[in-house]
Amino acid sequence: MFRLAHLSDIHLGPLPGVTYRQLASKRITGYINWHRNRRRSLHEGVTDRLLADMEGFDPDHVAITGDLVNLALDAELELARIWLQSLGPAEGISVVPGNHDAYVPGALGRACRAWADWMKPDLSPKVTTRHGFPYLHRRGPLAVIGVSSAVATAPFMASGSFSSEQAKGLTELLETTEAEGLFRVVMIHHPPVRGATATRKRLFGIRRFQKVIRKAGAELVIHGHTHLATTHWIKGKNGRVPVIGVPAAGQGPGSSKPAAQYNLFDVEGKPGDWKITLKRRGLKGTAIEPVTISSEVLSSAG
Repeated sequence: MFRLAHLSDIHLGPLPGVTYRQLASKRITGYINWHRNRRRSLHEGVTDRLLADMEGFDPDHVAITGDLVNLALDAELELARIWLQSLGPAEGISVVPGNHDAYVPGALGRACRAWADWMKPDLSPKVTTRHGFPYLHRRGPLAVIGVSSAVATAPFMASGSFSSEQAKGLTELLETTEAEGLFRVVMIHHPPVRGATATRKRLFGIRRFQKVIRKAGAELVIHGHTHLATTHWIKGKNGRVPVIGVPAAGQGPGSSKPAAQYNLFDVEGKPGDWKITLKRRGLKGTAIEPVTISSEVLSSAG
């Protein structure tokens, strides 16, 4: 059995000092939103409790599907790099960026350089630009494939993009790792499912992404972005493929969105007969420590 832990949307805080020059961009709307809303609902201590609980389950690998930061300030990107180092050896963690990590033009490249150790392909140079995606991590029976949907957008927009360039690369990696008999996990920030989020927050390229999965197959797709615990299904090469979302790891109780959670996937079996047990752990009600929110068995033919 191989155990994969899944976190997303950490939104590390508090915000560092911001200059007027830095706010002369889309960041001004994000800065106001932070102080009006996110500052009260996103709590760093909540993430610490999740991580302590997750450590007790001894995952073999950790997948983080974006939005580590808020405004993609240089100080935030460095804080996230230090935070990632605190989680353990880089080879035990895979990261893809989210829209907040690419908040303004140029931010995505800086994020890729700062977090390159956690996005380094097994047999290639480090990912230091958006053109380095998708990447592949082989971990035990798993092929963990990181896709970037992160792009800078206009104010009040939080959409993502899955390009034809990435579609070609993802197809090749999925076909290669299928031939190796690996359980293929695709990481992406935005949900590649129609209607999963508002239009201004949607993924452009959903049809392209799903076409890749229909052609090449996959066993599991994981994402963040919506701050919700969701299960969707899309067509794969040999059957249905589960698409699993997770609430924000930095979300405190008392918001309209679920409090902080993470996912645990226990993977067993062999090609054509994989068994996936999904356990959702997090804060519920007045509980101070994480509890099991739900548990279910997912079958995936890929």
